[in-house]
Amino acid sequence: MLALKAENISKQYRLGQVGTGTISHDLNRFWAQIRGKEDPYLKIGEANDRTSKGNSEYVWSLRDINFEIEQGDAVGIIGRNGAGKSTLLKLLSKVTKPTTGKIYTQGRIASLLEVGTGFHPEMTGRENVFLNGAILGMTRKEIARKFDEIVDFSGVERYIDTPVKRYSSGMYVRLAFAVAAHLESEILIVDEVLAVGDAEFQKKCLGKMGDVSKGEGRTVLFVSHNMTAVKDLCSSGILLKNGNLSFQGNALETIIEYQKDYEMDSIYISDINNAKGNDNIKIVEFSAKPILGKVIDINSGIRVRLKFFNENKNINLDATLELRNTEELVIFHVGKLISENKDSKRGFYTVEFDIPIGLLNAGNYYFKLIFGKNQTDVLYAIDNLIGFEVENVKVGVKTHLYPGIMRPNFDYKLEFHD
Repeated sequence: MLALKAENISKQYRLGQVGTGTISHDLNRFWAQIRGKEDPYLKIGEANDRTSKGNSEYVWSLRDINFEIEQGDAVGIIGRNGAGKSTLLKLLSKVTKPTTGKIYTQGRIASLLEVGTGFHPEMTGRENVFLNGAILGMTRKEIARKFDEIVDFSGVERYIDTPVKRYSSGMYVRLAFAVAAHLESEILIVDEVLAVGDAEFQKKCLGKMGDVSKGEGRTVLFVSHNMTAVKDLCSSGILLKNGNLSFQGNALETIIEYQKDYEMDSIYISDINNAKGNDNIKIVEFSAKPILGKVIDINSGIRVRLKFFNENKNINLDATLELRNTEELVIFHVGKLISENKDSKRGFYTVEFDIPIGLLNAGNYYFKLIFGKNQTDVLYAIDNLIGFEVENVKVGVKTHLYPGIMRPNFDYKLEFHD
């Protein structure tokens, strides 16, 4: 049985404006409508690519999206920033209307798009539970039946009769999530709520969402940059890219497609005139190469080399390298003081270090670079300039891809006793 169906849905925005922005545009649209013609502004506009300036003031945040979601499915919606994930959830939650296309839903929808959506700051937690429940379409009797369970899950019982404007952001989201998850809607839509709150509550949220989907047979749509959470919670996935539906399949297949988008060169070399940087720093070389052999794999180790030109004299200059994987997990964040006694010089500096064998498991990784002044000011920062894949190696007759971030090769000591 279908819970949700999106049929050719698109959403267009005019940059810097609310609605179409001018009376003339509204009149043009109205005149086209009464003549039975197509909206003239649907023929223009560009994809929502934030990295380029573009020529049109109209942007398609979503374009011709089609999918069907069965009742009881847990669907992860993933994609880079600006891909259209939050816009899609707003359309499905009926916060805003699609420019074109139709959305069909079966059952009531509870959505948690932003922390405390639908909460009134002057009202107490108790009053907001009933208010939020009413907004979600629940009767007072339904809310009252679930009230104690909601408060217990949220962990804010002591402050339930305190106005929510005095809540911390963590308390706010605890109560908001508890309301949305416990009230008896057929479809639960959650957007990055797990980014707020401590690790214990995040785990509790994931557990509850799993119960809602698997145990109660309700449909869950979950937007997250945490690929581990998507993999653990969701049975299927939707990948958005620049407002288009790029891929749809099971959760693992969708994550793999998303990770392909992160493929990048492991070597960056440039002359000083065309180098990445600004008036402070110019990067002329950044590379990650195998220490042993010709391919980076779990047994090769990795030599990282950074060469840059510094324009700043007489400062404490530092370079920080942050390595992440495609699940946005920080593997390490290390800094090197280039000069410690405010004695930096104008010219080229080279930093080189080795990532030892056994530190990284097979997978894709990328670097973020941050150059600092006196450990207080950022001179220049750049993300994703280089990345690399650590390949697996064959063990015996099969290739074993083990879980985890590390793949240590321990020096075991074995003893036998009869």
